[in-house]
Amino acid sequence: MDPAALFRLDGKVAVITGSTRGIGRATAEMMARLGASAVISSRKSEACDAVAAEFATAGLTALALPCHVAEAEGRARLIGGTLEAFGRIDILVTNAGINPTTTPLAQLSEESWDKVFAVNLKAAWQLSQLALPEIARQGGGAMVLLSSIASLTASPGSGPYAVAKAGVNHLARQLAEEWGPSGIRVNSVAPGVTLTDMIRAKVGTPEAQARAAARTALRRIGAPEDVAATILFLCSDAGRQITGQTIVVDGGATLTAGLRS
Repeated sequence: MDPAALFRLDGKVAVITGSTRGIGRATAEMMARLGASAVISSRKSEACDAVAAEFATAGLTALALPCHVAEAEGRARLIGGTLEAFGRIDILVTNAGINPTTTPLAQLSEESWDKVFAVNLKAAWQLSQLALPEIARQGGGAMVLLSSIASLTASPGSGPYAVAKAGVNHLARQLAEEWGPSGIRVNSVAPGVTLTDMIRAKVGTPEAQARAAARTALRRIGAPEDVAATILFLCSDAGRQITGQTIVVDGGATLTAGLRS
């Protein structure tokens, strides 16, 4: 067996939400470069079209299907449009997420709580209802849910985002149990500080990035490609015996429970 062939995705169709930038885009490009047809999706159609066009220019197969994952019509168009274009789905990556508030839970409004849960947790479950039966029809495949190291420990300001992401971890375990007999592997990936647009807004200065890097064992902040490579592994045959797990990609930030100076 050629070990490199284990990572190939030739003939596979991968749906990646939130894939016009950051981890989602890196994942879509990595999968497309390894042979998959990548479905590019985010809320803004112009952004989806632009990324799909860039992929096409590079000789990659991509389809732009904008979707607000918290809306039922958008989810139906995403999955239905993929099936119409390609006739199958093999991989689902639920990457779209929001972290709009640092309000303590005691002061948090129900509206804010519901908004965070709708995008970060509920939508992943709802997309699984639409996509996993289709993946099962192909004889199996993979789903990866994006979590966060915020799901592993309590910290000030993480609020509903952390609670929702903890739910994502167990949603992956539950789906793995239910869909394993159909040949579907389901895992979650919990990144640490990764230089996405959302994180740059919080650690945008060199000083802030240096402090964040110092809190990791590797003394570096992750890149979107670091997380994308883990997602690729889990969705390829290289990860075919792994299911129901939460894989932490944080450079060792969580090794010392915050005690590293």
